[in-house]
This record gives sequence, C-alpha cells and structure tokens, in this order.
Amino acid sequence: QVHLEESGGGSVQPGGSLRLSCAASDTYSNLCMGWFRQAPGKEREGVATIYTGTGRSYYADSMKGRFTISQGNAKNTVYLQMNSLEPEDTGMYYCAAAQPEYCRGDYWSQSRRYTRWGRGTQVTVSP
Repeated sequence: QVHLEESGGGSVQPGGSLRLSCAASDTYSNLCMGWFRQAPGKEREGVATIYTGTGRSYYADSMKGRFTISQGNAKNTVYLQMNSLEPEDTGMYYCAAAQPEYCRGDYWSQSRRYTRWGRGTQVTVSP
C-alpha cells in the first residue's frame, strides 16, 4: 500500500506563495493524485488532481490560475504550487490517491473516491 506524506505548509502573508509536496512511500502504478483542503468548520474540498499517467490535471474553479499541480520526474512525488494566496486559502491541505478511473471531471473532487490519505500540512494566510 502506498503511504503519503505532505510537507511544505507554513504561514504566509496574502499574495505570497507556497509549494506543497506529497511524497509516496514507494513508486506506484498510475494513479489519480489529488490535493484537498479543509478549513476549520468547513467540509473538505477538492483543490486539484493529476493523473500520473498522462499529467492531465483538474482544478477547482477558485484555484485556476493561482495553483498548479505537477508531478516529479521520479513519479513518486506530487507538488502543489500555490501563488497569490488569500486568507480564504487557510486550512489543512491533504494529499490523496485514487484509482485512475476517478481522474475525470465528475469524480475527481469527491473525497470518498480516494482511498489513501496523508496526515496533512497546515497552510495559514494572514497579514
């Protein structure tokens, strides 16, 4: 089983940037690798996901143009580059893995499709 570990969170001012990393415990066959976030008192929401086989990615509307998901050359690391951060981006960010068939427009943001989760990394955006 693939174990996931996030890193790269921290505190930044509005307009700042962070790069999150998700490292898998081992190389894996092609998967749907996603980033989710959860703010206090709110439900977990999908941020972005990438199909590691082709690199095709999906984004939540509010993140398009600001966030970029990518994978490393070794294919056991997925990144989330976050620019122009806003206070509303504050929350715990989780990396998750799902089977490839869920890397599609109507499934990718459904957290229940993902069977492997990291413990999360905290992102705080404040003046």
